[in-house]
Amino acid sequence: MTDRPTERIPAKGAERHAAWVRISHWIVTASVFALVFSGFEILMVHPRLYWGNAGNDLTPALLELPISRNYKHRGYDQPRPFFASSGGPVSASRTYDIFNQNGWGRSLHFLSAWLLVLPGAVYLLVGLLRGHFRSHLWPRMKELSPGLVRRELVDHLRFRIPPARGGPRYGLLQKSAYTFVVFVAAPLMILTGLTMSPAVTSAVPFLLRLFGGYQSARTIHFFTSVVVVLFVIAHVVMVARSGFRRQIRAMTVGE
Repeated sequence: MTDRPTERIPAKGAERHAAWVRISHWIVTASVFALVFSGFEILMVHPRLYWGNAGNDLTPALLELPISRNYKHRGYDQPRPFFASSGGPVSASRTYDIFNQNGWGRSLHFLSAWLLVLPGAVYLLVGLLRGHFRSHLWPRMKELSPGLVRRELVDHLRFRIPPARGGPRYGLLQKSAYTFVVFVAAPLMILTGLTMSPAVTSAVPFLLRLFGGYQSARTIHFFTSVVVVLFVIAHVVMVARSGFRRQIRAMTVGE
């Protein structure tokens, strides 16, 4: 039997979250909530994912999500090819009105993205220059021993979460998750988001070649966004489990 973790006040002089970490944390938090809300609304308009440079309701989908009335609506008349070749583009007329109110969602999504990109870039730059990542996020070799990894996994699977310490002291799984999000998932999500903008790809066409087209970038963007959302959910659960009030104080006023 394990005891429920209790909130503990760290000893005097214990390490705290730096002010720039706390500020960037809350700006990014607000941005992520706005991005999830507006991104879901955008996805509802066309809940289909493709691979390649182009995709529409008349082409095969890699994945179709049942999240709006546009899902498998079958609201088209007989498709008509543009050219004699059967492999050419096709066209058809819709037989009913679909949900298509995403202008405000796209504007909110684009504006919210800059609240992620700009403080995220500052966080990355300052974190590298000040050694924040090296000191607090990157796992050390001694932490990667099979015994410690196994114990960390078992503790988390059994929901044995240590109490909050009020500072940047993380376990192996926390370090691994933060490192993956900061250096892999978030940059990939941002780059694929930029790739979906014709204005950006006209200036940097390399992005289209890198991700294999607009639709491929959209699909990768969706899955990396799901990874980030799952990370946020797990992060909030761990905060609540390890001592919610203590963690919030540490990430707001630094106490």
